[in-house]
Amino acid sequence: MADMHSSSSALAPRPLYKELYFQVLVAILLGVALGFFNPPLAKQMKPLGDGFVKLIRMMIAPIIFTTVVTGIAGMGDMKKLGRVGMKALLYFEVVTTVALVIGLVIVKVVQPGAGINADPATLDAKSVAQYTTSAQHLSSVDFVMNIIPDQVVNAFARGEILQILMLAIMFGLGLAMYDKSKPILDAIHNISNVFFKMLGFIMYVAPLGAFGAMAFTIGMYGIKTLIQLGTLMLCFFTTAVLFVFVVLGGIARAHGFSIFKLLRYLKEELLIVLGTSTSEAALPSLMVKLEKLGCNKSVVGLVVPSGYSFNLDGTSIYLTIAALFVAQATNTHLTTAQEVQLLLVLMLTSKGAAAVAGGGFITLAATLSSLNSVPVAGITLLLGVDRFMSQMRSLVNLSGNAVATLVVAKWEGEIDHSKVMLVQSSKVQPKTEYAVSGSE
Repeated sequence: MADMHSSSSALAPRPLYKELYFQVLVAILLGVALGFFNPPLAKQMKPLGDGFVKLIRMMIAPIIFTTVVTGIAGMGDMKKLGRVGMKALLYFEVVTTVALVIGLVIVKVVQPGAGINADPATLDAKSVAQYTTSAQHLSSVDFVMNIIPDQVVNAFARGEILQILMLAIMFGLGLAMYDKSKPILDAIHNISNVFFKMLGFIMYVAPLGAFGAMAFTIGMYGIKTLIQLGTLMLCFFTTAVLFVFVVLGGIARAHGFSIFKLLRYLKEELLIVLGTSTSEAALPSLMVKLEKLGCNKSVVGLVVPSGYSFNLDGTSIYLTIAALFVAQATNTHLTTAQEVQLLLVLMLTSKGAAAVAGGGFITLAATLSSLNSVPVAGITLLLGVDRFMSQMRSLVNLSGNAVATLVVAKWEGEIDHSKVMLVQSSKVQPKTEYAVSGSE
């Protein structure tokens, strides 16, 4: 009887106020209220949000490295590694292209920039100088070369996700071919568990970080900017929601899982992203959740980090809508050939959007600069609402990478369907323990 009682109490839901997602949601609402009623004080909350994001970014490099190394070394199959990588890249390219096309179609139908009649000559180009300057150094060649670190230490010092991923893959393969690898692999696995325990400590302050970031955003930019560019915001938000529930939902259904239940399972990560406006803030915990959902560690370790650079569905939608919004607002007519050219350029430039701070804006500036058909100064029109739009595109990016990981794992037969069904059918979600599974 005692065993039955302890078992039933373990399954009982915890009080709502103890749930992280509830704490983060309350913090976001308090941040919005402070930003609305006391903007000067709200702006001073910025260090809380920045500090939390820095704590998370501090953990990204070691977590990606140790997770990928233990996954690949345990897999020990170079052909399988290449197969997973190719399938992931193929998925990324197809889905992000769909996102770009959807954004293009919606913005042409709604035309949120029509009637603004902005004169490019009168726009303050200095306000976006930092983005246009960075854009001059953003090219496909530079992006590829940036994957290779100058020094091993530099990749970790700079927190470059793709550089760390490349090093982890090479180290994991080397370890897999080393006949005395077990003590090293066990040590890395134990170190990985320590880092995940550290992540668990950091997640306790997630509500504080979400509060600070949201308060600053509302206090700095104000609700009124949403009203001024309401059509643009509505266009982007509607497109993003339709993409998640129709496109990603269709992909999910075709592979045997529900997008609604997946998003419910990831509610903590989604709320953290909503509060901080960056999907990086949820990257480590997303990897934990997907592994606990039944995805193989090696698949999670490869697909999630690479997806953060190559599978930016929300950013792709934003880029097409923003580019054509600027054209419409400045009364710049684009021919069908120029729109197709814009789409092709965005297919390339969007892949590097996560590699730099302010990536969405810099990528947009780089695209418009390379085409010379839409005035780059026009992106000043987006400055007031970009922070709010970044919240939605980060939410879509996170959702897209979660779906991508489950799909690739399904293709590879590296997913435990019993775990997926158990988690998605349960009304009581299991408490996330920030530790990884065994290194087998």
